[in-house]
Amino acid sequence: MNKKTILITGASTGIGKTTAQYFAEQGWNVAATMRTPEKATGFEAFTGIKLYQLDVTDEQSIARAIDSVIKDFGKIDVLVNNAGYGAVGVFEKATKEQIQKQFDTNVFGVMNVTRHILPHFRANGAGTLINVSSMGGRLTFPLYSVYHATKWALEGWAESLQFEVRQFGIRIKNIEPGAIKTDFMGRSMDVFSKPDLIAYDTYEAIATKNTEESYKSAPDSAVVAKTIFKAANDSSYQLRYPASGQASLFLFLRRLLPLGIFNGLVRLAVEKGFKN
Repeated sequence: MNKKTILITGASTGIGKTTAQYFAEQGWNVAATMRTPEKATGFEAFTGIKLYQLDVTDEQSIARAIDSVIKDFGKIDVLVNNAGYGAVGVFEKATKEQIQKQFDTNVFGVMNVTRHILPHFRANGAGTLINVSSMGGRLTFPLYSVYHATKWALEGWAESLQFEVRQFGIRIKNIEPGAIKTDFMGRSMDVFSKPDLIAYDTYEAIATKNTEESYKSAPDSAVVAKTIFKAANDSSYQLRYPASGQASLFLFLRRLLPLGIFNGLVRLAVEKGFKN
């Protein structure tokens, strides 16, 4: 039986790295892509993983990486659009450049890689496109307005795209994690800053503290890797896969409750201690 091959973007750390390692442990060929593979660590023990340079904002690097993976492994069965960028904070403090970078990576980057892989999937008459989205693509929290905008865009794009590509046996899968213990709240996060704008300071400090508390009890990235593996092996056309107990609960409540009541629950949790 031929091994299946998966290409993962943003595989140097966090969810992407854990997913690459998990698929290799399950016997897959893994093309782990990242902007600087020469700096990557933690892959040496995995014989099924090969590293490739790919920047989702650089179309030449995308084409080069996909061609190299097909040359090395024969074909690509699954693409995981995982590369992401998190810019959060008070929207009024955001710069045009930060907003642009958020969309360039989380939306346009995903679209770039997908446009390059679709001809290969069509030629094969099969392929699975997996997007690492977020429960934040279907509900919202304070201080994440720009991040939510990218994930809501991703969800709508994928929901529409599935109609077009189904005729070719191509499946679209969106993975929707909740809070996950990765470096997202640390090294990977870009916080909007405008020192002379102090009107939001009290609210921002309280909302940030309460949000960070929720990450302390969050599961690690293995729960997402296992959900991605489930989606990759699912021959149905199911679109959405909540990737944690928290995500399942929050998404259920968002469907069940009127928006005003749901948002009231969000305020109770995230704005706890804020006097308005």
